[in-house]
Amino acid sequence: MAEIFLRTLPFFAIIGLGYWAGRARFFTEEATAYLTKFVFYFALSAMLFRFSANLPFAEIFNGRLVIGYLAGTMAVYLVATLVAMLRGLDVQTTAVEAQCAAIGNVGFLGLPMLALLLGEAAIGPVMLVLTVDLVVFSSLIVILINAGRDGRLRLGTLRLIALGLVRNPMIVSITLGMLWSWFQLPIPAPMNDFLSILGGAATPGALFAIGASLAGKTAERVRIAGWLSFCKLVLHPALVALAVLVLLPIDGFSATVVIAAAALPVAGNVYMLAAHYRVAPHRASAAILLSTAASILTVPLVIAWIETL
Repeated sequence: MAEIFLRTLPFFAIIGLGYWAGRARFFTEEATAYLTKFVFYFALSAMLFRFSANLPFAEIFNGRLVIGYLAGTMAVYLVATLVAMLRGLDVQTTAVEAQCAAIGNVGFLGLPMLALLLGEAAIGPVMLVLTVDLVVFSSLIVILINAGRDGRLRLGTLRLIALGLVRNPMIVSITLGMLWSWFQLPIPAPMNDFLSILGGAATPGALFAIGASLAGKTAERVRIAGWLSFCKLVLHPALVALAVLVLLPIDGFSATVVIAAAALPVAGNVYMLAAHYRVAPHRASAAILLSTAASILTVPLVIAWIETL
């Protein structure tokens, strides 16, 4: 446990450095927004494309893994939804809480951290987890919020979802990389070096951006944030573990990666969606802040627990 904690500590230290820069106003909100945009559209996309294009397609796609992760994630999503409904929340707020409970920071934190902790073999499973989160659950929250407001699902909502997926650089880069791998196309050395250099900025840039963005988050509604953080950091990896180890068993290494990915704190894009639709943004903000702080201890604990199985 101590060894794993020390190996994850540098990642959280960079997040802490970004948090300090944001709190000290050394990095303004505008600067953080531009750094996030650079990482999202350029550095992380280069990393994702290079990894997926260089991996054999058979090592990337694993249908059993996808179904197992989806089942475990949907289970925690439904638990959070049920608890929210029993508290009398409306559909929109329920959707935000369920998203907090189920969607982790896989792109900015999980991909770089797990690739370095568990090796490059972890990249394929992590990319599948990221794809499920983006395609299934990012679409689901948009559907629920819009349907909750209008009382029905409009064609415009489906068009909005489709455009969002097509314009998402992570989805585009993973898809193009998989196609490149499928057709077994070689990557010219200058292109590979370009992607390597640009993608190398993804890890420190993403971690720093996470920290700087947390500086603007509030810790309101601590009790609700505590419940959602428990769902995300404890219940989610436990249910995913049940799915990929017992119900739909996959190989041990892939199971380790998927469970570790499920243990990550609440994703920052949940707040972005909540703020965009003006649905419980403070609730999402508090869950992100609290879960990220707690994950300094819980993520090493989960990884250490997996390694004992």
